[in-house]
Amino acid sequence: MIIGYARVSTEEQNLALQTIALQSAGCVKIFTDHGVSGAKTTRPGLERALRRLKPGGKLVVWRLDRLGRSLTHLVKILDQLGKRQIRFQSLTECIDTTSSGGRLIFHMMAALAEFECSLISERTRAGMAAARFEGKRLGRQRSMTPEQCFEALRLREQNQWSAREIAAYYNVYPRTLHRRVSGLIADRKLLHPAGIA
Repeated sequence: MIIGYARVSTEEQNLALQTIALQSAGCVKIFTDHGVSGAKTTRPGLERALRRLKPGGKLVVWRLDRLGRSLTHLVKILDQLGKRQIRFQSLTECIDTTSSGGRLIFHMMAALAEFECSLISERTRAGMAAARFEGKRLGRQRSMTPEQCFEALRLREQNQWSAREIAAYYNVYPRTLHRRVSGLIADRKLLHPAGIA
């Protein structure tokens, strides 16, 4: 069975052009997403189209960007279709995985997607190394500053606040409070790391 998929990003856009092209390509059933961005990896119409397809069937789109904006996402979908023995065709780009040329284009896309992923990974690692070299702290910002931890100890000892009250005051969980204060005490070697219980 040949199934078509059409998508437009905004409610104002019209699906007619894509629908006519898909019908002309022999699509028996056409699934659509109206007003849904191609950046979204999960789309109701696309999910229904993929569920409906059986081995030996074919998914047809008017243009590749109707299926997905990200090269990595496109390759993932096409790879899943291939594993399920479902063919793919994009009318505008003349890509058809039933032909050797279409398969070649798909493999080139897959190689480019893998290259793109490795470039992103390399840039991320280089950026982190540069930040570490400059002495910048990586990762999520700490939930409590060292000053707040010392103030929490003072609230505990002078004002007799409970751990739950202190945690609520700093808008953190009691476990986070305990971990931060105990860690600070251990680092500064002030007291036994029991801290706030």
